[in-house]
Amino acid sequence: MSGLSRGSGGLSPEKLRIRGSVSLPEAELMWRFSRSSGPGGQHVNTSDSQVELRFDLVNTGALPDVWKERAVERLGPRLVGGVIGVRASEHRSQWRNREMAVTRLVSLLAEATAPPPKPRRPTKIPRGINERRLRNKKQRGETKRGRSGQGWG
Repeated sequence: MSGLSRGSGGLSPEKLRIRGSVSLPEAELMWRFSRSSGPGGQHVNTSDSQVELRFDLVNTGALPDVWKERAVERLGPRLVGGVIGVRASEHRSQWRNREMAVTRLVSLLAEATAPPPKPRRPTKIPRGINERRLRNKKQRGETKRGRSGQGWG
């Protein structure tokens, strides 16, 4: 079953939701299955349990343009020809690896499309705090000056 296929075979819409009412259309998800490395005994040699999920970020119509621009800018180094890909092979079950790949892709896109944080507004230091700091500093200086040994004669 190695190769590229479209559609997931019935993932729930909640799992494909990025944020708000925006979700990934199943038809735009490209799946690829291959043999997974690692533990699993003889089972691992016969089943295509590793899952590679790809999504064409640049050409999708599912995301608002602002989100798409933000995601392309933030995920630039990870994109290959405008396509973002995630891989999952932790589980022996292909189905669980599919769910893991979808979860990774959705969280990656949710993070990449999130609005930038509001700019920090610098706050003024209250005058009382500054005066107290200077008063303590002066007092500490007086204490140290008193230790100099002058006048002990």
